Amino acid sequence: MAVDRERVAAAVREILAAIGEDPDRPGLKATPQRVADAYAEFFAGVGEDAAAPLAHTISVSRGPAPDTLPSGAVVLRDIRFRAVCEHHLLPFAGRAHIAYLPGEQVVGLGALPKVVDVLSARPQVQERLGEQIADTIAGALDARGVLVVLSAHHECVTMRGGRQPDAATVTIAARGELAEPAARAEIMLLISVGDGAESAADDSRDGGTGG
Repeated sequence: MAVDRERVAAAVREILAAIGEDPDRPGLKATPQRVADAYAEFFAGVGEDAAAPLAHTISVSRGPAPDTLPSGAVVLRDIRFRAVCEHHLLPFAGRAHIAYLPGEQVVGLGALPKVVDVLSARPQVQERLGEQIADTIAGALDARGVLVVLSAHHECVTMRGGRQPDAATVTIAARGELAEPAARAEIMLLISVGDGAESAADDSRDGGTGG
């Protein structure tokens, strides 16, 4: 469903007036349209089918590489995502880590970030986002188990209230065999390996941590 940019722009003008600003002054005159264009991108996933990227599956036993039957989980780490929190309409951003235990069908690895992209481009809360990603993968594939770990910084925490710039939120959603703590322990270890070095590298590039 396309975002109604005209309505968004009109609403932004009202917000600017409501906070005591002049929406017609030079610095703000184009702001309503800029916000409308940004919202069209931020909320492009509203009404979209998150399972569509998983429609093309590959048979493990009859596909192009039947001699490479996975004996364990398929893990894709460090999928960057950003979303807008539905409570304050402030951004949160971070990384998604996805693992699944294949059945007869697998998907191209590029399909998994597309699922994250669709579901994160909606008004969201992190807890629900992780559950929706897990449900979408579990529902579209014959996976024996699915695990989704999200780690994100929320601007409603870093910019307002307690203003904790280093606080990160971690959520876990698990389905099937990976819902068992013992089964997902190895996956959690694989996800955590190297995180310290990557975080340090990110801090070096960004000049510090924050939302």
